[in-house]
Amino acid sequence: MYSFPIDYIEPVFRPPSEAKSLILPVTNGCSWNQCTFCEMYTQPQKKFRARKPEDIRADIEKAAAAFGDVRRVFLADGDAMVLPTRRLLEIIADLKRAFPGLERVSSYCLPRNLAKKSVEELAQLREAGLKILYVGMESGDDEVLRRVNKGETWESTRSALVKIREAGLVSSVMVLNGLGGEALSRQHAINTATLCNETQPDYLSTLVVSFPQGEERFREGFGADFVPLGQQALFEEIRVFLEHLELDNTIFRSDHASNYLVLKGTLGRDKDRLLQQVNMAITQPGAVPLRAEWMRGL
Repeated sequence: MYSFPIDYIEPVFRPPSEAKSLILPVTNGCSWNQCTFCEMYTQPQKKFRARKPEDIRADIEKAAAAFGDVRRVFLADGDAMVLPTRRLLEIIADLKRAFPGLERVSSYCLPRNLAKKSVEELAQLREAGLKILYVGMESGDDEVLRRVNKGETWESTRSALVKIREAGLVSSVMVLNGLGGEALSRQHAINTATLCNETQPDYLSTLVVSFPQGEERFREGFGADFVPLGQQALFEEIRVFLEHLELDNTIFRSDHASNYLVLKGTLGRDKDRLLQQVNMAITQPGAVPLRAEWMRGL
């Protein structure tokens, strides 16, 4: 009977673009884990801890024996970048010894976890093999960030993304459409666009905020005035967001399963085309193909 070489503590998450990567857990859970919109690591078994070096090394050796050479590795769980630079360099060195053809290492990244890492440290990690950091911006509006207990601000996210760029790493930024509800929709869209303009991420994607386990936990923190956006209001928020984006060469995707309307392009080259798609979805319902409700999810 086949047994996978790594014994994961479920559930395990990774970005869609890491579908073909080896998922290597170097921490369990998320070091912050207080965002009210996130249910990824709320289970008791996902309580945060850094894994022991010998356990990580053993998993690498087992994976090498099972798979041979591996080209891509994603460091799980929620924010491997919380580990000291020295530890990350050791892990990447172990990976390169086990997988001589390794092309890239990637990780989720909380902006707060780069506050104590210098640009020079990040450049060291890039030279070692770390290539992409996935940053959950969620919003560029400080009021929205406060209400959802993100533990970040416009400035803390800006600082982290600037460091990533200066170190020569690739940034992939995620934004949550609808996170501010009806009351904060416009300022959420505009301030998030402004933060993206300031930091010029390499990749930018939007997801629709969703609550598979119910909205109670989220509403307790956000306040009584939270009214979720309907489909048309989500499109209108995306339109405001796109209108205010001034990006030079960012690959944009709004194709996650949570989205009704699939958008793909490079900003700013394709800005007018993307806005035309959104406007058509707003003004001519039924003229643009949308993801059916039963097909949506996280």
